[in-house]
Amino acid sequence: MQTIQLKISNADFQKYKLESREIKFTDLVDLISREYARKALLECNEIAKQEGLSEMTMDDINAEIKAVRDAKNHS
Repeated sequence: MQTIQLKISNADFQKYKLESREIKFTDLVDLISREYARKALLECNEIAKQEGLSEMTMDDINAEIKAVRDAKNHS
């Protein structure tokens, strides 16, 4: 096994809830990936609000899906 050393700010250390000065690389990758996924989800939610999509009911969503499927089947 190889060892690498990284420098990380105190803020990032706390943000990623690191509990030790040693962490497996795969665990670090997982933590960073989760943060990117969290940010992407927040951005998607913001876009949905701006476009009015967050107000859609399940009936609205199902109608949209049906319309797309119908258009695909009749092309």
